[in-house]
Amino acid sequence: MTNDFDHRAALKNIPHKPGVYQFWDTENELIYIGKAKDLRNRVNSYFNKDINVNAKTKVLVSKIRNITFTIVDTEVDAWLLENSLIKKHQPRYNVMLKDDKTYPWIIIKNENFPRIYWTRRIVRDGSKYLGPYASVSMMHAILGLIKETYPLRTCNLALTRQNIDAGKFKVCLEYQLGNCKGPCQNYQTEDDYTHNIEEIKDILSGKTSAVLRTLKNDMDAAVTNLNFELAHRLKRKFDLLENYQSKSTVVNSSITDVDVFNIASEEKYAFVNFLKVMNGTIIQTQTIELKKRLDESDEELLTIAISEFRTRHDSHSKEVIVPFELGVDDPLIKFTVPKMGEKKKLLDLSYKNVQFFKKEKIDQYEKLNPEIRTERLLTTMMKDLRMNQLPRHIECFDNSNFQGAYPVSAIVVFKDGKPSKKDYRHFNVKTVEGPNDFATMEEAVHRRYRRMLDEGGELPQLIIIDGGKGQLSSAIKSLKLLGIDKKVTVIGIAKRLEELYYPGDQYPLYLDKKSETLKIIQQLRDEAHRFGITFHRKKRDKGTLATELELIEGIGKTSAEKLLKYFKSVKKIREATSEELQEVVNAKQAKAITAYFGKALSEP
Repeated sequence: MTNDFDHRAALKNIPHKPGVYQFWDTENELIYIGKAKDLRNRVNSYFNKDINVNAKTKVLVSKIRNITFTIVDTEVDAWLLENSLIKKHQPRYNVMLKDDKTYPWIIIKNENFPRIYWTRRIVRDGSKYLGPYASVSMMHAILGLIKETYPLRTCNLALTRQNIDAGKFKVCLEYQLGNCKGPCQNYQTEDDYTHNIEEIKDILSGKTSAVLRTLKNDMDAAVTNLNFELAHRLKRKFDLLENYQSKSTVVNSSITDVDVFNIASEEKYAFVNFLKVMNGTIIQTQTIELKKRLDESDEELLTIAISEFRTRHDSHSKEVIVPFELGVDDPLIKFTVPKMGEKKKLLDLSYKNVQFFKKEKIDQYEKLNPEIRTERLLTTMMKDLRMNQLPRHIECFDNSNFQGAYPVSAIVVFKDGKPSKKDYRHFNVKTVEGPNDFATMEEAVHRRYRRMLDEGGELPQLIIIDGGKGQLSSAIKSLKLLGIDKKVTVIGIAKRLEELYYPGDQYPLYLDKKSETLKIIQQLRDEAHRFGITFHRKKRDKGTLATELELIEGIGKTSAEKLLKYFKSVKKIREATSEELQEVVNAKQAKAITAYFGKALSEP
């Protein structure tokens, strides 16, 4: 992991303090930015030979030619600085925050008689921005509620006190329709307009309870003063706000101001969900995608995402709910890992959201790149089944018989997670008498891999035996005889509870009923059963028909099989002429067949 760069000399200048470090390459290009509680210890860890690191980190270290750093007061300051520097410089080896679109915001414009509308562009002009909103339809619903509840101006006139007093403006159609109270002509005072704006800010921040209480008091006062028209308008506004609140996701009202985060990871990507809770109501939610660069841990990724979200949403919540300990010590923020109760429900809700988002994104990737799905599926199977190589080639065995008669074995083959039907095979059992499923399995497995070894074929990585411990033991007996029992992974699947058995292990493995690995194994088992049953039925039907033909005088087993092979069915044999029959049998046998079926037809 060493290179021409003398990291020991560089370390002497790096203090044991929190901060942000930057790695530069030979072209003086910034290639990585990181944060640390202890700068010197963290940077030194990259050059420590005793620590196992992945290949990407080794490549990163090999490119380092200079190290710079910035000291900060706390680890939280290091978060924020790291986040802003990564967004600005986008170094090659840092986690990439993916944001496919610019989310909309609701803006309260910094002007006299402020307008409220939505925008995707933030301008630092003193205006207040609320959001961003991941759901555009939700944002428009909120704006619709505001418009219906609070008549505000929509024009872009310069409503300064001087212009209004000079009478420069006239009310427009919006005033006539009741959508604006006409502040341009002093029909609405600035104090009344400002009061409405403050209530709107409370609503957008989730503080609807306070607004509702104020409206209820005003409504009662209007009724007391016999001002029923005002009371009716206030009641309508009250109902609209109450209905809006009921449609919001409501949690325990004691949870006043918290941020909730959860994470779901894949090999190359991670997804983080954020929920903002105010006064018992979830007022914001968003999920982002992070592309891994150096096999970062979930703790590192979640820390990066928390910094990004809190900066993006300008959140100053003093409590942050997370799924695991982050090892961050900050006196201004309380990190909570709930085990039960309302906060645990919020964490679970966040997890459901991030899992849904992850599945949706992965489905999109895999539709565009089917090979990605194959690799992920095979990697999952390898991990679930405790294998040391990807199961690109899988074979599954199944036996079929009818009360011991017509025994057959079938083998189906999957390659790269898909059926390879040209490689399917079935076997007529040769050495087993009677209904002996174990001996039948032993023969089929031995014949299959004896031939594969003789022909120089490639062995599968995974062999699946349809059955429990007995069938699995029979299969292993044949594999040991061939000397390949250690070269492949072999499992048996029992039908009753879908247990997976391993050789020599008395306890079965149970996979989640919804797992993709179990679904693939079930598909293989069912396909082997279907393929074996189909062949077994053909053989049984052929045997039954042959037995009927043997009832004809002069027709033995060999002749019956020849006739069926040539004519394909008893019906066609019955309808055949003597000349056609003599293509297969002699004239005497043809006459006997014609006489037999003629008698059968004449009998009632």
